[in-house]
Amino acid sequence: MKQLIVAACATALVTGTSTVAAYAETTLDVTGMNVLEGLAPMATEIGKAALASNFTVSGDIQSGKAKQPLLLSFPDQQQQAVRDAFISNVAYELADGLGSELGKAYQTAIGPLRGEDCKRSTSTISSPTLSTVDRVIRFANATQRHNSDLAKYFFANETINSNGDPAPVEARAIMDRVNGIPNVFGTYSVLDGKDRPKLCEHKSNSVGNPRPFLTEPNLTVYSGKSFFNNNTTNAAYLCDCTDLAQSPAYPSGHTSYGYTESLLLALLVPERYQQMVTRAAEYGNDRIVLGAHYPMDVLAGRTLAEYDLAQLLANKTGYVGVKRDDVEIADFQKALQDARDALTPELKKGCDKSVADCPAAKDQSRFADPVKNSAFYESTQTYGLPVVFTNNADGTEDVAKLAPEAGYLLTLAFPGLTLPQADDILTQTEGPGGGFLDNGSAFGVYSRLDLYKAAEKASAFSRGTPHEVPISSK
Repeated sequence: MKQLIVAACATALVTGTSTVAAYAETTLDVTGMNVLEGLAPMATEIGKAALASNFTVSGDIQSGKAKQPLLLSFPDQQQQAVRDAFISNVAYELADGLGSELGKAYQTAIGPLRGEDCKRSTSTISSPTLSTVDRVIRFANATQRHNSDLAKYFFANETINSNGDPAPVEARAIMDRVNGIPNVFGTYSVLDGKDRPKLCEHKSNSVGNPRPFLTEPNLTVYSGKSFFNNNTTNAAYLCDCTDLAQSPAYPSGHTSYGYTESLLLALLVPERYQQMVTRAAEYGNDRIVLGAHYPMDVLAGRTLAEYDLAQLLANKTGYVGVKRDDVEIADFQKALQDARDALTPELKKGCDKSVADCPAAKDQSRFADPVKNSAFYESTQTYGLPVVFTNNADGTEDVAKLAPEAGYLLTLAFPGLTLPQADDILTQTEGPGGGFLDNGSAFGVYSRLDLYKAAEKASAFSRGTPHEVPISSK
């Protein structure tokens, strides 16, 4: 493993198109420690068994060779990937998962965006009526962003930010306990000379965990329109739009953002729960199509987002009752309900009928076909990466015992469903086990959650047809 040189001149972490102030902590809060503990298996000898497949699958998806069951043709998905490089911070670009009419109604209700290509959006929801929605989104975003940014640098070089501030002893002890090493993606950086990727050849990574556009020798370059409808290419974004080369790959910050905001919209508009988790999966997958991330990054970003959001919904100490991004929330469940109460009439007004009737009547979006949604979502569950923790490969892991708060990801959307029942549904619908994060921990269970299938069962139960959902009487 080559020695790492920490960039000393950087003062801010660049994550995609958004620049986030670096954290200069001497100790880490409980949220950060939990995430580092949870994501550490990738740095172990067992976790590294997925590295070769991770590299190959990344290249196949980015080139189109993988022939994923996408919601769009591959050329159109490339275009969507370029647009999805933008982060609005108010779920504006993710709202198309709500459907043709509801998506427009949401975008109209929250007000205009402030932002431009290659720059961080400074948008907040301008409507006073929807201030509760703004609070919930900002607080949840700040939580996951803090943890994602921290994890990027920790697993790259055991620092906590782009300034190179060393991780505290208790964080480094996490790596010691699992015999882990930083910069595991450094093994991809042996390419040099004629084998070095021609894309972004003027760029290099001195931080650790380099991204695919710096390691994959044959990344596909294509043209498209940016979110703000300007002519661009994926290479322009990767090489010149931001200093992405110095931003470590693992985990994907865009993915954790996309899942956090998409799941919040799923909870705020439960009628579109499955479509919104599909949108989240697409947003994460587009990071691979773009050339910015590997499948392991995306799976880690998804797991982090679902874990953090469940802790917030459970009102866990250290997650709530603290100030993040100038917002403090003591009861996240109540805050979410207040946000839903405020948003529903605005959507109803924009759609000119009930929220429940609006999507079914008018949805012409790419999310209108549930068969396609399901096929695509399931293709992203593991990305075909190999089983590495063989003890967990067969059967299911009991969500109620390992991560009971996970059920809040369903109960807050589907009336009448108790937390034990929701946990039971999550257990029944778990995806394949034994992946590089599924080491038997509570965090690892989140990497197996299949929220698309779970929502289908939860919805049937909520409609008063529990016989379709064989759940225990716990």
